[in-house]
Amino acid sequence: MPAGGATARSVAFETLRRVEERGAYADAVLGTRLTRVRLSAADQALATRLVYGTLAWQGRLDWHLAQLCTSPPQRLDPWLRVILRLGLYQILFLDRVPAYAAVDTSADLAHGFRRGAATGLVNATLRRAAAESAALALPDASVDPLHACAVRWSHPVWLVARWREELGESDLESLLRADQEPAPTVVRVNPLRTNRTTLIETLRATGLPAASTTCYSPAGIRLDGPLHEAAAVIPEGLCTVQSEASQLVAYLVAPRPAERILDACAAPGGKATHLASLMHNCGEVLAVDVSEGGLAQVRQRSAALGISIIRTRRADARLLVEDAPEVSAGRLFDRVLVDAPCSGLGTLRSHPELRWRVQAGDENKLSLLQVDILRSVARLCVHGGLLVYATCTISRAENDAVIERFLSEHPNFRLEDPRPDLPASIRSLVDHQGFLRTFPHRHDIDGFFAARLRHRGSRAA
Repeated sequence: MPAGGATARSVAFETLRRVEERGAYADAVLGTRLTRVRLSAADQALATRLVYGTLAWQGRLDWHLAQLCTSPPQRLDPWLRVILRLGLYQILFLDRVPAYAAVDTSADLAHGFRRGAATGLVNATLRRAAAESAALALPDASVDPLHACAVRWSHPVWLVARWREELGESDLESLLRADQEPAPTVVRVNPLRTNRTTLIETLRATGLPAASTTCYSPAGIRLDGPLHEAAAVIPEGLCTVQSEASQLVAYLVAPRPAERILDACAAPGGKATHLASLMHNCGEVLAVDVSEGGLAQVRQRSAALGISIIRTRRADARLLVEDAPEVSAGRLFDRVLVDAPCSGLGTLRSHPELRWRVQAGDENKLSLLQVDILRSVARLCVHGGLLVYATCTISRAENDAVIERFLSEHPNFRLEDPRPDLPASIRSLVDHQGFLRTFPHRHDIDGFFAARLRHRGSRAA
């Protein structure tokens, strides 16, 4: 870190290094670092853009670095690779950052490693990039169109191929382009303490004049600025951070006061607390998760929002009856939510590093886990009750295929069209099959999927 203290670039570098070397999540690391250092609002915004932009464009940056360096990026030390990516991102994508500033600050970062042995390499590579930026070539699309598209829009080739197959050529480039845009910051109003109109006025009074209602969620407010800025001005307990697409899931569950609800994969608590608020804090929500740390977040979020009906239980949702026999010993659940562990490929705007971690074949492995969870919790759904399955991915292997397999094995459940119960703003997001599907390029929200299944019992909805 420079002698003068933390800078936007040093914070970005340390965050990216943790992501690269330890597999950390950028949002968690960046959020922690920004709370520990003193940066101006402008520098906080710059650090955020540097982190998310470098991760989002990593594939294209590495392609160019392979042309600029004598060694391919993957053969360089991780810290050096991160410095070069960070500097090159500024040169190629940030018009307001002078090239000399990107070069000099990157060289400054290199001084801190191995007694500055790589400073010359960083300086020479980035100076060459600045001089040749207009001439840096992308792959020849006439030779391999798929590879060229993947590099141009900085996605793995296998993922581009998968989305081309599932969505078609007409949607492909629009989706890839949308993934490169910054994710909006969205909060969900807490109706136990305020309403959306009042909260918008409160937020604007604290310096966020761009606060506005979300297009689809009746409870969402879209803010201008990154998450850490919003968190600093959100009055405690009046709202909670939750993406707009994530907010839609609770409306498919459509819980009612006094009901008993199971959230089978509940951490960190966004959907569990939303369910409880829709129930007017009357009834019971059992939040289950394998992570005690995740359940601690559920309890913390519940307390902040003034919610008292959420009970937590650490257990594997696949073995819920076996791990938590007291769950099945009591009465069954009126509604069950499975917000399944998934690839997260619908959230690449807010988690750009996922595109470089998920591998071809991971979706099929995850689908086995997802079906196992559905099989387990289906036994806990009351006759005539609802089972809602949701993911934050657009992968058919984790969505359509999972539902098809589950229904083929469980004739006592049927797919139900949720539109009659949904707010009018959400109904257009449900397709002819009855599935809720959202896409970044079509709706400017994360890519989510949800299906509503009804137990073929006699109990009324």
